[in-house]
Amino acid sequence: MIIQPMNTPLHGVAPLPQYGVIRAEGQDAASFLHGQLTQDVALLGLSEARLAAFCSAKGRMQASFVVFKRSPTELLMVCPQDILAPTLKRLSMFVLRAKAKLTDASADFSVTGLAGSAMDSIMKNDHPTWAKLDFDAASLVVLYPADGVRRGLWVAPVGTPAPEGPALDAAVWAWGEVRSGIAMVSPPVVDAFVPQMLNYESVGGVNFKKGCYPGQEVVARSQFRGTLKRRAFLAHADAAMQAGTEIFQASEPEQPCGTVAQAAAVPAEVGDGWGAIVSLQLSAVEAGDLHLGSAIGPNLTLSPPPYPLLADI
Repeated sequence: MIIQPMNTPLHGVAPLPQYGVIRAEGQDAASFLHGQLTQDVALLGLSEARLAAFCSAKGRMQASFVVFKRSPTELLMVCPQDILAPTLKRLSMFVLRAKAKLTDASADFSVTGLAGSAMDSIMKNDHPTWAKLDFDAASLVVLYPADGVRRGLWVAPVGTPAPEGPALDAAVWAWGEVRSGIAMVSPPVVDAFVPQMLNYESVGGVNFKKGCYPGQEVVARSQFRGTLKRRAFLAHADAAMQAGTEIFQASEPEQPCGTVAQAAAVPAEVGDGWGAIVSLQLSAVEAGDLHLGSAIGPNLTLSPPPYPLLADI
């Protein structure tokens, strides 16, 4: 079982080679992405970043990104490396006559996670989530905290020194990602979720006032017609969990009621077992008695997401 830490291990600097970078550049780069993603990219300021999703025509998430502008004509999109190539290929199909070029810039930029004391060393004042701070050619995106610990994404040209701080184990960073309650799309869950199933509308991942994008009608209908039947929660189990594993409710053994979206082992300093962000049918949450993998699999213990859900637009 999880024990809430008095002294969290989530402090320091963690290289994140599991994340890659797509560069979009050109006169129409911002307007092109504006028409493809769930976020308002056209009006994105140089001191802001955004969480955004790329959806199919059916509103299902194909990828998710942290996106920001380096200049009015150059944008970077940070996403898990293992979905970058197919996502880049699919996005590039829609460029057509737009004056925009999309490339894999992972070899040009390094992505580093900062947490706790490492954030404090370079960010003296509080900044809102999704703020972007520039340090010469490097950018720091302020992420959602994990258990009250400040976190950030440092994106810099390769060779740029990262901020000073103790080395942070990659497994502990992964645990912090889970505790933030914000899941990124990975191969096992491509096409599995409408953005609201991962609470994206509540954490700045969907803009309902912008124009059309693939799947926009489905996403809007889910929000405004009261058809949201699945939400994301935090979960704990004594057994290992991984993205894509189905979840079952004991009284409905034939039909899964949810899916693990992202998971990580609990650090030894915190407790034991595994934690995850899970997307679940609300009826199953009310019924309880949830299990991993099958109706007789390991028990799941749920807790609410660490942020309020958006009740009204």
